[in-house]
Amino acid sequence: MAAYNQWMNERLYNVCDSISDSERKQDLGAFFGSIHNTLNHIMLGDLAFMSRFSGTPETVPELAVNLYDDFTQLRHAREALDNRITDWSATVTDDWLRQQLTYKSKVDGGDITAPHWVLLTHMFNHETHHRGQITTLLNQLGHDMGTTDIPFMDRYRPA
Repeated sequence: MAAYNQWMNERLYNVCDSISDSERKQDLGAFFGSIHNTLNHIMLGDLAFMSRFSGTPETVPELAVNLYDDFTQLRHAREALDNRITDWSATVTDDWLRQQLTYKSKVDGGDITAPHWVLLTHMFNHETHHRGQITTLLNQLGHDMGTTDIPFMDRYRPA
């Protein structure tokens, strides 16, 4: 899933890079308003979960905060985070996936305890959910994202 995640983010950011900053930041009525805000939200979620998974103190701001107002900075940070996620995912073991993790939710402040595999699945599902919102917004603006299906990743296509 980390490889798919990185592949989709690269493709999504390529399309987002081809549109104007005003289009990216236009409030289109999505949950986080704009494409740019939704990209920031995805980044916040990933940072929060990677902090939890690595056991480092969480320094992630609240979910409504925009980490980067500048798209180029956001893109570079996304690329670095995707590399981190991909590298880290190669170290995940079956034993680690079965272990429980308790953390404080940024959504409601309550404690959540679940196996790592559930939370890791959620992290990738969270991205997929919000990327789907972004592809809809791009479509509404007249920009085609193309297919987002896993079998269309380059690794599964003949050269």
